[in-house]
Amino acid sequence: MTDHPRILLHHNAPDPLTARLERAFPKATHASCTTYDDLPEAVSTFKPDVVYTVRFTSGQSYPRDALFGPGGPRWIANGGAGTDHLGHWDSTQVTVTNAAGVAAHMMAEYVMGGFLHFTLDIPGLQTDKSNRHWNASRLVRPLQGRTLLIVGLGHTGRALAARAKAFGMRVIGTRSRPRDMENVDVVESPDALKRLAREADFIAVCTPLTERTRGLISADLISAMKSGAIFADVSRGGVTDQTALHDALKSKRLAGAVLDVFETEPLPETSPLWVLDNTL
Repeated sequence: MTDHPRILLHHNAPDPLTARLERAFPKATHASCTTYDDLPEAVSTFKPDVVYTVRFTSGQSYPRDALFGPGGPRWIANGGAGTDHLGHWDSTQVTVTNAAGVAAHMMAEYVMGGFLHFTLDIPGLQTDKSNRHWNASRLVRPLQGRTLLIVGLGHTGRALAARAKAFGMRVIGTRSRPRDMENVDVVESPDALKRLAREADFIAVCTPLTERTRGLISADLISAMKSGAIFADVSRGGVTDQTALHDALKSKRLAGAVLDVFETEPLPETSPLWVLDNTL
């Protein structure tokens, strides 16, 4: 790779990235590609040393062959944490990096904010404010002493555990290779997930999407969750059975859900999740 590499930005909105790239590496040669369909031609004609890429639509097959085929880049910089859309690659021919952990603290705050949204009944408080009425019977629920199950104790899971501990929560979690971890009271393998789900007042899914985790949060597991539990998913679309989750929320068996990922992204306007009042 040269001192002034050729960099291809594969993104549906590349202008802010282009501006930052020009400030940081003014001598680099760069180009942009804003669709999946055009990526093969862009790689073939521009011949990049580096491709910065994100998966910006889930309704279309990702054009991975354009990146790993003959004449592809030596370095693929994946802008997200998940690399499931890239499949398998020969690490002797190409270096693939990802952004694992970059947004971990923000995602942990998003989950905690969502939990507080429901336990403090923020919608109810806003309704009272709009009505200029103090509802003396409105109850809020504490996080202290409640049990949080974290599915996947990677960067985001560990950041979430630290914040949950600051609220005085009991934290249990799963990881593929269980070991003692800071801020986590109990760590077990995914084989114990159903049993742990029965204990949890809150569940947060933070695991990457792999062959082992696809469909991990199944209808059977959702049915095992404690009635009134609050669920959060900041993993990847495909880990959670979205239909089963919707049904549990609609019936109010689950009290609420804080969602960042879906089977199809962006979430279609026709999705029934949009109309549920207990979903963020």
